[in-house]
Amino acid sequence: MSEGIFQNTTVIAVGSGKGGVGKSTVTANLAVALAKQGLKVGIMDADIYGFSIPRLLGIVGVKPQGSEEGIIPVEAHGVKVVSMGSFAENEDTPLIWRGPVLMKVLDQFMQDIAWGELDYLLIDLPPGTGDIPLTIMQKIPHAKMLLVTTPQSSASHVAGRVGHMAISAKLEVIGVVENMSYFLCGNCDEKHYIFGSGETKALADDLLTEVIGEIPLETSVREKSDEGVPVALEDEHFIGRIYKEIAGNITNKLK
Repeated sequence: MSEGIFQNTTVIAVGSGKGGVGKSTVTANLAVALAKQGLKVGIMDADIYGFSIPRLLGIVGVKPQGSEEGIIPVEAHGVKVVSMGSFAENEDTPLIWRGPVLMKVLDQFMQDIAWGELDYLLIDLPPGTGDIPLTIMQKIPHAKMLLVTTPQSSASHVAGRVGHMAISAKLEVIGVVENMSYFLCGNCDEKHYIFGSGETKALADDLLTEVIGEIPLETSVREKSDEGVPVALEDEHFIGRIYKEIAGNITNKLK
């Protein structure tokens, strides 16, 4: 149950300052990349209102099963997954809940799931500095924080608030992933930094951490995400290799 996970599992909370930066896509692909290393990996989709992990991993409509030990997570691509999307009757139906109900669901995610033995648990946080990120930081004080941003200053500045919130809660910020970092020209292989550059490095410096990966803007990532097939599954895909490198950077850092 949760106590075993908290004691023996490396927990990484994946956060962002705002929506639309690809936080959930990074979470799903990073989990798959870690699992491809032979590690036992789980994802807790704590983005209760804005869940997208089931769609990204191709498990929309797949329901978890119950057991004497608790709820058994759905498994996809070698990763165990718990998401509100697996319990909702229809993924298009909005969840209209106030705080107390939300906290009860989060408690169930942390206490009533039969994860089994895990090496890594990635928690896909909702964007920003609201109740859910704060609660997770308080209840899992040994968790690490990984930030996802895009190159624009509007994204990096709000991501900085999440990073400083984590630091205030005494969590280590292990790195920043810059998503949509550049566009790679198909004709000349030149990197075009269409959203700018430098802001993510400044953010990492401010948080006394490092830019742990740069993921380019690539159409096939969107296509595969829509199909529920993470690009990290494909070693021959250059972005799959980038996720493999990011996963290696994280495991080496947390040894």
